[in-house]
Amino acid sequence: MTSPGVAPWRELVLASTSRYRKMLLDRLGLPFLTVAPGTDETALRGEAPAATAFRLAEAKARSVAGAYPEALIIGSDQVADCDGRPIGKPGTHERAVAQLTELSGQTVIFHTGLCLLDTASGQCQTALVDVRSTFRFLAPEEIESYLRSERPYDCAGSVRSEALGIALFERIESDDPTALIGLPLIQLTSMLRTAGVAVLARGV
Repeated sequence: MTSPGVAPWRELVLASTSRYRKMLLDRLGLPFLTVAPGTDETALRGEAPAATAFRLAEAKARSVAGAYPEALIIGSDQVADCDGRPIGKPGTHERAVAQLTELSGQTVIFHTGLCLLDTASGQCQTALVDVRSTFRFLAPEEIESYLRSERPYDCAGSVRSEALGIALFERIESDDPTALIGLPLIQLTSMLRTAGVAVLARGV
């Protein structure tokens, strides 16, 4: 039986088309929908990378809220930050080479904003989870080999950390390693528990 105060099921919506976030959310074993958020992801003038990630996570969740009046909506956004400069998705091989060459030996903070919006109650939980990541000094041939193997052109900082990209780093510091991939599952689980969703005990 379900524990008191715990909802046996709530409609869960991931406001994202990211395959990486979908794969991460699949780990929790909860049924969910994925919906494309209608959000302009351009940073505001003078906005710090952390502030951009935090703002856009909530904006993504709210952009689909009207279509799901009884749902829990997850919004998330990640911005890589090198000395206060945002590091985006390279898009092409050439840009990825330039990006990793610049980041070689540098420390980058991956800021991941997270929002869980309860459209039934109006409750909105938000958080910012940081991962401090120090790149190894990378030789040109290592960069080329990695990019040809992984083709991480849709990943911030040209890093696909759930695969070979983890070898790019000398050190990673975080309370939630899944944040580096784009969806902080430890923080999200806490938010879901607060919203009354039993991640571990459903059906018990």
